[in-house]
Amino acid sequence: QVQLVESGGGLVQAGDSLRLSCAASARTLSNHVMGWFRQAPGKEREFVAAIMWTGSRTDYADSVKGRFTASRDNAKNTVYLQLNSLKPEDTAVYYCAAGGFFGRDFWRYDYWGQGTQVTVSS
Repeated sequence: QVQLVESGGGLVQAGDSLRLSCAASARTLSNHVMGWFRQAPGKEREFVAAIMWTGSRTDYADSVKGRFTASRDNAKNTVYLQLNSLKPEDTAVYYCAAGGFFGRDFWRYDYWGQGTQVTVSS
């Protein structure tokens, strides 16, 4: 069983930065893909970023490419999502997820965190 706990969300102004963290309970995530998704009120959950646990491959939604960066710290069993140049439309609950197959589809991910709120004011 893998448990994921996100942290780092908050209320910021447009143009600010945040770093989200996702701590995983399992120590053997070497073959897991870690994904980041977000869900705004009244909208469907959408893909944000994905990173192989090895860090060898990453993928980003077009809406965040160049502004968000996914990374991982194997020693801490933690993945991060650096959010720069935040926009009001980035406001959402952000979730991290772990799965066995690289991709943007939420169904590829078996384990989900509880989410952390990011609110960007204009």
